[in-house]
Amino acid sequence: MMYQYILDLLPYKSSFRFVDEISYLDKDRVVGHYTLKEDAFFYEDHFPGNPVTPGAILTEIMAQIGLVVLGIYLVVGPEDAARPEAGDNPAFPLFTSVEVSFDQMVLPGQKITVISQKEYFRFGKLKCRVEMQDAAGNRIAKGVFSGIIKTISK
Repeated sequence: MMYQYILDLLPYKSSFRFVDEISYLDKDRVVGHYTLKEDAFFYEDHFPGNPVTPGAILTEIMAQIGLVVLGIYLVVGPEDAARPEAGDNPAFPLFTSVEVSFDQMVLPGQKITVISQKEYFRFGKLKCRVEMQDAAGNRIAKGVFSGIIKTISK
């Protein structure tokens, strides 16, 4: 799988990792995908009998793909760069701010795409314009995400 080394460096596990695939990644842009699992823990109570993906989860998906994946790449570099093995992640992303608006809801089982464009990355601070789309390319949400990408030294 393309960019598997970045997926291996994500600091999320199991039910809180919202990145299935990265289809494009360079120093300025990332495109990633996630399919909402129909049995995800948050659907049971949001809303019983009519499950809808919570906005907080959609925001988290946008942050993981649009900010964290790109931030790790900016610290670690391309696949052929010398770097630590998975588990020795040299980058720890801290999500600092978001401004997001939603255009439509997301249902269980839906596949979404997140496209993020870097605005700047300096002094460890990353700011991106992020958009979430459905499988047909219709916008679900858009926002501006910022975070600090801390370099971890052992």
